[in-house]
Amino acid sequence: MAAMDEAKENADSLLQDIQKKITEAFDIFDHETNKTVDVREVGTIIRSLNCCPSEAELHDMLAEIEEEEPTGYIRFEKFLPMMTTVLIERRYKPSPEDILLKAFQVLDAENKGFLTQEELKKYMTEEGEPFAQEELEEMMSAAVDPEKNCIMYKDFVSEMAVDET
Repeated sequence: MAAMDEAKENADSLLQDIQKKITEAFDIFDHETNKTVDVREVGTIIRSLNCCPSEAELHDMLAEIEEEEPTGYIRFEKFLPMMTTVLIERRYKPSPEDILLKAFQVLDAENKGFLTQEELKKYMTEEGEPFAQEELEEMMSAAVDPEKNCIMYKDFVSEMAVDET
């Protein structure tokens, strides 16, 4: 019976850790300290918790937790159980480094080892699920090597990749 008690304690501890992380991330954006956040901030909160849903997946998540009459705000009491399930089930995990590198190599048709800002902008705004201008600017500020004025994607990929712990 001791082993079962220990397993339950470990599960409870893991659940508490997950819910603490969710609460801390939510609270950063709860500017009114009234346990609500602007619906436009939810994607940032989710991504800060190391989840990378597509815009369509994010839209589905919001639909699940939004009020029946949308208010423009998401309540913590609805966000917490949904996000707890997402983290426990390890949904929307970021891509590992080797997959990210292969994606950049496909874009680098000439195998130069880098992409120009113009190339990256074209791919991020004209292909697949396009980036918004703000997302593009944020990515460029992180991705562009200031000395070479291009994206040295091997370096960038290692910064983007998240170690699984």
